[in-house]
Amino acid sequence: MKTIRCIDQRLQLIELPPPAVLQSEALVQVLIAGICATDLEIINGYMDFQGTLGHEFVGIVRECASQPELVGQRVVGEINAACGICEWCRRGLGRHCPDRTVLGIDGRDGAFAEYLTLPAVNLMQVPDDVPDRTAVFTEPLAAAMEIPRQVHLSPGTPILVIGDGRLAQLIVRVLSQNYCRVDVVGHHESKLRRMKGFVNRVFLNQPPPDAQYPVIVEAAGAPSGWAMAVETVAPRGLIILKSTYAGDLNFNLTPLVVDEVTVIGSRCGPFAPALAALAGGIDPTLLIDGEYPISLYQEAFLQAGRPGTLKILLKIGGDVR
Repeated sequence: MKTIRCIDQRLQLIELPPPAVLQSEALVQVLIAGICATDLEIINGYMDFQGTLGHEFVGIVRECASQPELVGQRVVGEINAACGICEWCRRGLGRHCPDRTVLGIDGRDGAFAEYLTLPAVNLMQVPDDVPDRTAVFTEPLAAAMEIPRQVHLSPGTPILVIGDGRLAQLIVRVLSQNYCRVDVVGHHESKLRRMKGFVNRVFLNQPPPDAQYPVIVEAAGAPSGWAMAVETVAPRGLIILKSTYAGDLNFNLTPLVVDEVTVIGSRCGPFAPALAALAGGIDPTLLIDGEYPISLYQEAFLQAGRPGTLKILLKIGGDVR
């Protein structure tokens, strides 16, 4: 099978045998996969991952001993493969399992290949009325929807979202559905324009002087986002961190202590609500800026890394609906 491997921060397209399938796992033929900011950061050294990238996908189950009814079904898959027996798993928090692997990120080959494996319990069938190009957004939309699951946000709450990229675009759509008053700071006028109808105000590069918000969502994907969050959060406010990137972050804790600021990390979310939202009318397909066959992976990654680009898709196998 064709697979895009990241070895020593370099991408290469090679042929490998299909992966071996454990009794509890399913073999999935990948139809389409999305390139996200995490994939680009892994190439820069994030998580020191060596293997097949990719964790946003839609595919068809080809083998599944433990749940044969899934064979032939169109699916998406939660990316954290947990042990199922530890304390965290028993509490329903497998995404924090200390022995987990993470699809295309940590210890498990990912979706930029013709086939992947995941535990059968990680898979969810895609509703018939949700096209592949919509369903491929399930994982990042779930991550965006985790914010109102973690934090109670009253209608009308003023929120500043820092960032205008792939995830920030979905976050503003989710927050607007929760009737929050969302302002955004971004670096690209073209990306900010795509938030029209979902935000209250947009700012290029910097919010208004002396602006203070009770809630900040930091999704810039760069250390500058953290600095802006600390500068703009109100006393006793809340900073929700979504960015992951290679490298270390040096910062002064004093403002957080003095202003009694709460900081919450926010990562993955459950897929069922995200699939329901996609079936119910959230349409992320306007964020798609290009589709490439797997053979043109170099061009796809170059385009994904260009300023102003949002979602790039890789067409990997089969007929995309």
